[in-house]
Amino acid sequence: MIQLTRAFSVMFDISETEAQVFSSKFSPELLPKNAYFLQTGERCNKFSFISSGLVRVFAETEKREVTQWIGDAGHFLTDISSFMFREPARWNIRALSETTLWTLSYADYLQFEKELPAWNMLEKRFVAKCFSVMENRIFDFIALSTEERYARYFAQYPNHFNQVPLQYIASLLGMSPETLSRIRAK
Repeated sequence: MIQLTRAFSVMFDISETEAQVFSSKFSPELLPKNAYFLQTGERCNKFSFISSGLVRVFAETEKREVTQWIGDAGHFLTDISSFMFREPARWNIRALSETTLWTLSYADYLQFEKELPAWNMLEKRFVAKCFSVMENRIFDFIALSTEERYARYFAQYPNHFNQVPLQYIASLLGMSPETLSRIRAK
């Protein structure tokens, strides 16, 4: 819970006391290795914080699986379109290892707005942060070479290369596993 409180405080620039109020609404959840947090077509009914472990967000197309994100400790987890707009999920979210979460149900999420006056401002910051991450990712795909995308990802998440199957990282970076292997060999 301390890790979640700290994340709220830092990410949303609020006091430790305010962060504790928000964190107290989350419940612990254990996601066993290979268990699904969410499957395509379901409605996402939870918003979680990853305390430990790894998860993969991916979709299956007719031709292949596409990895959108690999989440680890210190990150929030949900299918934001499904959670916020109550749409069927496009993404599968599956644990790559035993994963410990702090989870807020959709019903409790709706109560935040009523019970916690600062929630609207925090929600706005969270969505803006998500948008910023998405913009950076789009920029990387448009402006950087495969080698530069690899170098940037490796600099940010070096531990993933020992814990995540390389074909998932290759997919996340928009390259084939063979291209990733060639880049790593250099």
